[in-house]
Amino acid sequence: MAQRSLPVRALWFVLVGWWLTPIVINVAWLCNVTIILLPVGIKLINLVPTVLTLKEPRSLSEPDSARGQRSLVVRAIWFVLVGWWASLLWANVAALLSVTIIGLPVAYWMFNRLPFVTSLYRFDG
Repeated sequence: MAQRSLPVRALWFVLVGWWLTPIVINVAWLCNVTIILLPVGIKLINLVPTVLTLKEPRSLSEPDSARGQRSLVVRAIWFVLVGWWASLLWANVAALLSVTIIGLPVAYWMFNRLPFVTSLYRFDG
């Protein structure tokens, strides 16, 4: 998929991204608190920067993406004890910040780190 221009991404944010992102975040969180819909919730979390500003989706299939990751057991324990509620707070604070000019850079940074807050997933892209 071709990289979208900055004016197109800015227009998307102004018309759609600012209001759609909190909806996606909260739907993802609702999916995450179920066992059956957890994969859908994780996929939605990974798409949050795309929903906000049409940023290219993260590539999870790269061979180096697993390097430096904590074990799945540690990540699962983190998710059960902390990630499920911390990610909800983190993402909603980021969504609130994203509607202000001053807070937008911080919100974008926070959205890019949402997979780590949720499940300690590291992404270098």
